[in-house]
Amino acid sequence: MGKAKGAPRRLENRDLARVATFAALIAVGGWTSVPVGPVPITLQTFAVMLAGIVLGPCLAPLSVVVLLLLAAIGLPVLHGGAGGLALFMGPTVGYLVGFVAGSCACGLIAQSGGRVTPVRTFVACLVGGVAVPYLFGIPGTALVLGQGIPQTALSALVFVPGDLVKAVLATTVACVLWRAYPAAWSDSLGTSRVARDGDVG
Repeated sequence: MGKAKGAPRRLENRDLARVATFAALIAVGGWTSVPVGPVPITLQTFAVMLAGIVLGPCLAPLSVVVLLLLAAIGLPVLHGGAGGLALFMGPTVGYLVGFVAGSCACGLIAQSGGRVTPVRTFVACLVGGVAVPYLFGIPGTALVLGQGIPQTALSALVFVPGDLVKAVLATTVACVLWRAYPAAWSDSLGTSRVARDGDVG
């Protein structure tokens, strides 16, 4: 008896390979950083956005969780090659949690239609890659540093232009990838999506 269309399935080797690949990409993104204030600017946000767009709301958070587990055991996979449990008690802890939630939100929005479109993908990046991480990150930084949330939010404004550039970059890369290799996508249930139409709408 066949499985109902769209029904979730167990993770397959292909899914695990995608998760591992994006966990590695997010790690690589963190190795290039510009230390500005307590939270460095890195390409990890860009990689998290791309993971959400391509992997969807189930596999993308899993790739971030894998990365965080590797960081927790001391591997240098976060910003500036950092790792260890101390990071989860520092000013970036809220952003790390926000990466998990943000990748899910990014995937939900980006994959809400039948194919990748620049507008929907950019909105997904703004919400899941910018707004959600700040939603978790600003209170986390404020709590750890003993600051007020308004003061912390004001300090975080310096990162917004860079995040907007990353959102544009992630949107561009995703649209090019969709056109070149749409079979790389996973749908919102984590199952493989092989597009019938590789055009970007």
